[in-house]
Amino acid sequence: MSLAAESPLQSSSSSDDFAAFLDAELDADSSNSSPNGESNDDEEIDLKEERIKRRKVEMSETIEVIESSKTADVNKEKSVLSSESTKPNLCPHPGFIKGLCLMCGQIEEDDGSGVALSYIHKDLKLGSHEMNRLRGADLRNLLHVTADEDHLLKQADLLQDDPNRSLFKLGSMHMLTKLRPFVRTFLKEASPMFEMYVYTMAERCYALEMARLLDPSNIYFNSKVISQSDCTQRHQKGLDVVLGAESVVVILDDTELVWQKHKDNLIVMERYHYFASSCHQFGFNMKSLSQCKKDESDTEGALANVLNDLKHVHHIFFDPALDTDLSSRDVREMLKKVRQDVLHGCKIAFSRVFPSTVRAADQHIWRIAEQLGALCTTDVDSSVTHVVSTDTGTAKARWAVQNEKFLVNPRWVEAANYFWCRQKEDDYVV
Repeated sequence: MSLAAESPLQSSSSSDDFAAFLDAELDADSSNSSPNGESNDDEEIDLKEERIKRRKVEMSETIEVIESSKTADVNKEKSVLSSESTKPNLCPHPGFIKGLCLMCGQIEEDDGSGVALSYIHKDLKLGSHEMNRLRGADLRNLLHVTADEDHLLKQADLLQDDPNRSLFKLGSMHMLTKLRPFVRTFLKEASPMFEMYVYTMAERCYALEMARLLDPSNIYFNSKVISQSDCTQRHQKGLDVVLGAESVVVILDDTELVWQKHKDNLIVMERYHYFASSCHQFGFNMKSLSQCKKDESDTEGALANVLNDLKHVHHIFFDPALDTDLSSRDVREMLKKVRQDVLHGCKIAFSRVFPSTVRAADQHIWRIAEQLGALCTTDVDSSVTHVVSTDTGTAKARWAVQNEKFLVNPRWVEAANYFWCRQKEDDYVV
């Protein structure tokens, strides 16, 4: 059997901030072209220089651009000042667009030390000093580091020679990454049951680096590392590049949307929000694990739970008591059966979890509950075992309390889906 899995790491980088700044600053259009489609180079430079002089630009957190007072004589203008300099004629010339300094508008004197960043903007070039500054800032801010996460950088430095460490600072990639708890045990115990692949939508250099961290002795993956360039569909992962029949492949991933054609093979993992940047990126208004200075449990965390599921599925697939040949067995049917056992015997009524104007059976949480084996309804009667709601004041919620039924919030269903086992209702009270 084959196991295709998204890398069980948490990574973080803040280089997107600079790209976002450039997107805002360099949203150039064709307004400088003449009506007949021809442009005058001198006029374009003058207009560009004037626009740069008149715009207030903020570049990262340490450079501010201050527009000086406008005068009739453009040649006498001093348009920008560095926030770290008191002398108006000492512009550091951090970068150039179409040969003009981003800060002061001066024409570039090319000494050959600039770095072209055409993948961000076709006319962008940054000086070597600014490149070094941004790299240093990126490394300091790769987590969008808050005061209560600053210890991670020091910890990564102190543990860099420890072979059992789980926190890595990858200087060449300007990234801090964290192995999920239990991952080494997971790989060791899953390896005899499955042929394992790493499958990620990231670039190949990243994929290989993550595979190296997960499997430094090259025991588990060998060359079975699939990255973005190997995918045959844009923004989608597919089993067409996996050397295994679809009927025997199990997928572990924290993103369901990228597996539109292979949902029946998929076990959705709970996302690992170790860094504050991860919580921010996915819209969670809460402190990350690192900010709370804690981590997932080795024995009760996501990987430990999914390993038990894999062992169960593997046992069913190879059960000698089955009357069918191995070649005719389909792991997707077995995954479906295991899932349906999770909430078997539960009948769930939903209250104010989704708008009353929509078709209930089309809602994501309804479909999840049914896939886990529950019966779902919008009405309550004596056969209902659970009411799922976000409000204790609804009629159904009050009915649940009065009739000693379980009243839980939607996370109870979501957690059962992630862990493939029924969760304690007391942990998910409304």
